[in-house]
Amino acid sequence: MTKTQQVRLARRPSGLPDADTWNVTTEELPELTAGQILVEVEFISLDPAMRGWLNDVRSYLPPVGVGEVMRSLDIAKVVASTHPDFAVGDTVSGTFGVTEYAISDGKDVQKIDTGVAPGPTWLGTLGMPGMTAYFGLLEVGKLRAGETVVVSAAAGAVGSVVGQIAKAKGATVIGIAGGAEKCRWLTEELGFDAAVDYRNEDVLRRLREVAPKGIDIYFDNVGGDILDAALANLRFGARVVLCGAISAYNDDKLPPGPSRYMSLLVFRASMTGFVVMDYADRYGEAVAQMSQWLADGTLKSREHVVEGGVGQFGETLNMLFTGANVGKLVLAL
Repeated sequence: MTKTQQVRLARRPSGLPDADTWNVTTEELPELTAGQILVEVEFISLDPAMRGWLNDVRSYLPPVGVGEVMRSLDIAKVVASTHPDFAVGDTVSGTFGVTEYAISDGKDVQKIDTGVAPGPTWLGTLGMPGMTAYFGLLEVGKLRAGETVVVSAAAGAVGSVVGQIAKAKGATVIGIAGGAEKCRWLTEELGFDAAVDYRNEDVLRRLREVAPKGIDIYFDNVGGDILDAALANLRFGARVVLCGAISAYNDDKLPPGPSRYMSLLVFRASMTGFVVMDYADRYGEAVAQMSQWLADGTLKSREHVVEGGVGQFGETLNMLFTGANVGKLVLAL
């Protein structure tokens, strides 16, 4: 028998999750049956979408149930196996949850090559955030060389990759981030053409300065006032890619809709939402391209790794909503 600590949803939060949201339990896992694997979790992905999974509302995934282990995508090591496709010692990616150990039947579990990139990178640039950036920009945004791309939450896991892919494809790239340090990272290390500090600058005015001809693609991760500022600066035929709205994830009430939506009419623009799982059958294509870009230096991957136990999950998750992380946030067990 294997004992494991797990983080379970104790109650649905109102606003920012707190200590009362979570319950850390110790469970004893059963013996493996035929066709199963036992994995030891090494890295847990922390993503803004997790906050939405805590709400009892209809969405692209069912909410995490009260009393259930918190859903998460993990990198883990196979420590026992009765499954023909997985051997002890394999490193795998799967939705095992916030737990030290887990049993899986192997469905939707993928082997990963840590010789290509370390585990945290497989949760970031080569994981769901990277896939989101790749398909959101190229398939939904339909990027063309020479266009002007603006991305919000640009110092985050998705936004930082969006900007780098856009640069690789010949676009002018402007990132919106919070604080001078993050903005310097975008321009000096990642090669963005400009950065807007939403904490210290008037975003609407600054976008008009750095994108005087307008925005061709706005990749939105935050919603709210920043979305409105981007809508006010669209170019004819612009595409707005709706990826997330982190500015409102902890609000008790629904935020007001965008006030400048008529810009879509005036500039014959479009605003399209997407979920990266819609492109699951093409992840291999994206991983191959992104791996090549990482190898040749076109892409730089940055992971913010917090070391600790599963009991630190709640406080680490909240770093996403206070802007405390740069790049992909990962909890290393």
